Amino acid sequence: MNKSSVVILCPREFKFTDHEASVESPFLTDVAKVQTVWLDYNEPFPTQVLDTDALILWHGPLIDAAILSQMKHCKAIIRNGVGFDSVDTSAAAAAGIPVCNVPDYGTEEVADHAIALMLALYRQLFPLDAEAKTLGWKINVAGKMRRLRHQTLGIVGLGRIGTATALRAKAFGMRVVFYDPYVPVGTHKAIGIERLNSLDELLRASDTVSIHCPSSSETRGMIGARELALLRPGSFLVNTARGDIVQKASVFSALRSGHLAGAGLDVVENEPLRTPEEAASPNLICTCHAAFCSPEGMVEMRSTSAKIARAAVTGQRVWNRVN
Repeated sequence: MNKSSVVILCPREFKFTDHEASVESPFLTDVAKVQTVWLDYNEPFPTQVLDTDALILWHGPLIDAAILSQMKHCKAIIRNGVGFDSVDTSAAAAAGIPVCNVPDYGTEEVADHAIALMLALYRQLFPLDAEAKTLGWKINVAGKMRRLRHQTLGIVGLGRIGTATALRAKAFGMRVVFYDPYVPVGTHKAIGIERLNSLDELLRASDTVSIHCPSSSETRGMIGARELALLRPGSFLVNTARGDIVQKASVFSALRSGHLAGAGLDVVENEPLRTPEEAASPNLICTCHAAFCSPEGMVEMRSTSAKIARAAVTGQRVWNRVN
């Protein structure tokens, strides 16, 4: 009896080099032939991808309705990560193809990273480092350094990562508020933070805003010039979610005007940074969409994707389905 096929699809730009699929193979080799395919973003999908029984997808390329219509044998598409905006989930559902993600693999890493960005802004770590390395020792940014206790952190999106970030901020003695219309009533009581009823209310209340919602038609461009103007002068913005949630031109303008005292962006709209002018925005920390990174997180993510693929090709129920 022929084995099923599982393809791991990766853009060449991602530089994924595990040709043997050493993490995935132990979960799959007894039931499926495992192949890794590297593809440019605009390159046509080869036959082995279109004919596969399960597809594990790294960042991009985009899988749209036209491609899905050719995937006659596919029993599941598994996004190796949290975000699934590179797949037309509605078209996949119409084609009877479950789309799954791995929503919890990087919870600790991304929450840690959001807090690290916030700490770097509050404690002015990078200006101090630059001063020390020019053999200065005057602490020129002393007036910009702040005590965290009693500062208000506003969290937009209280999913797994937002909740983990909230609990870390509480440990610093911060007041934590959140806005998320989709979490159950009483969530704020369970973890001891405050729920606000609108994004505008959260923006007005916060000293720092940290973004933790998915990219969707509802959230793309959600933070722009109007929203940033609602923040208190001298506030901070942190984004470890998706770049297109925050309009980068508005952020860079607010940094240049001084209305924002700083921004910690792991992700940016139309990433990476595109011009020297963007990179020169004052009080900007940018970290290359790396918040999810750790060896432990990568193994957890890839193992989970492989387990879901195994369930799909053996006729079992898949989990983490998003469509």
